Formats: sequence, structure tokens, C-alpha cells
Amino acid sequence: MTIIPILGLAGPQRSALIRAMIIVLTVSTGCATGAPEVPVPRPIIIHSGARLRVEQERAEEIHEWVMREESNIVEDPTFMVESQSTPEEVYVWERLEIEGDTVRTPVYEGAADAMLVHQIYAHLHLMVAMGRQEEWLPEAPAAVEYDLERAILSRAADAWLLGRTAFDTSPYGPLDELVYAKEAGYLDAFIFTARPEEFATARIKWARENPGEDEGYRDWFLNTFNREPPGLRTR
Repeated sequence: MTIIPILGLAGPQRSALIRAMIIVLTVSTGCATGAPEVPVPRPIIIHSGARLRVEQERAEEIHEWVMREESNIVEDPTFMVESQSTPEEVYVWERLEIEGDTVRTPVYEGAADAMLVHQIYAHLHLMVAMGRQEEWLPEAPAAVEYDLERAILSRAADAWLLGRTAFDTSPYGPLDELVYAKEAGYLDAFIFTARPEEFATARIKWARENPGEDEGYRDWFLNTFNREPPGLRTR
């Protein structure tokens, strides 16, 4: 049985928190013999007035793989996903550690709803390291470097979109920024701006093919979040 330390909890407390997390973010049980149901997604809005919507069909598609991945994280005995409490907000890629069959990811202690998305991001990276990329990233079975990271972040964004629109998860800055950027067509700009020391080759190619998009992204981000994007502001 896989043991997943979540926010420093273990035993019955851990199990109860896992179950609560599943109910809040990913599982609507529906009938015992039927497929899990997804509540009708509602538009979400942030303080600037920017809105996001998702169609029911897309929400159901996301829900299916999120449930499958969550079940694997909890039940697969061949690896361990550890969520470690941290007092500051973190982006999903920050301080991720893989050691053998274990992956560790920090989760902001004030954003419990973000836990599963962090675990999904961590799980996908671990699956790549364990040679199971084709199984868990069928849309990018041979992707490497930037293309791989983009595919994994796209999945994380979709999981958060599902939670925010269908399961009423609480707003959380780092994940709200990610999902809004993806839905606005700025996922590449978001990644390259937030992580300026990574993906040099892909960054150069993107900049040549998309002149001026970094400035357009910055303007969009300022209008949407009323602050500089990650990578251009002091944490």
C-alpha cells in the first residue's frame, strides 16, 4: 500500500484528508454503478473581472483522467508521492525533488485545495523518470525538455480549471495564473517568463516565431492580475 504523507499527516488523519480532498476536488460519486458525475461548470471570476468558462464535455474529459491519476497516486504501491507543507505560496515546479521511486512536492499550507494539482504535476514527472511517460502522457509520449514540461503544466492547468469551475475550489494565485495564462493562449509566455534560466533553445525559437508576444503577455497579465507576472516581480 502506498503511504503518502500529506501536509505532515499520517495514519487516520492522512486517510481522512485524502478522502476530503477527493470529494472536494475530483470525485462526485453519483450512482454506485454509474460513471462519476461532474457538476455543471460555473464561470469563475477574479478581482480584475477576468472570467473563465469551460464546457461540460471538456470538464468531463478532464475529470476522467484526474480521477484515474488520483487513484494511481493513492493506490499504486510502486512509488510514493509526498506533499510537504510550506508557509509560502509556491508554483508547482518549485522545489520538486525526485529520489528513486519517491517524488516530493511542497504545498502552501494555506491552499489545501491545490494539493492534488501539485501531486498530479509531481506524479507525471515521476512517471517520466520511471519510464511510464507513454502511459500517463499519451498526447506527448516522446516529448523531452520544454515540450515535456509544457505538456505536464498543461495537464496541471486543466486539473485546476476543473476544480475551480466544477468543484468550487478556493482561488490560489500561482495556479490561477497558470490556468488563466493557458486559457488565454499565453502558456508559453507564462513558462518562459516565470523560468528565465531554463529552456534556452526552446525560448529562442519561440521568441523568433512570436515577435512581441512577451510584451503582449506582460500587458495581459498586468490587466488580468494587477501585478507583474512571475519572473518579473520580486517574490
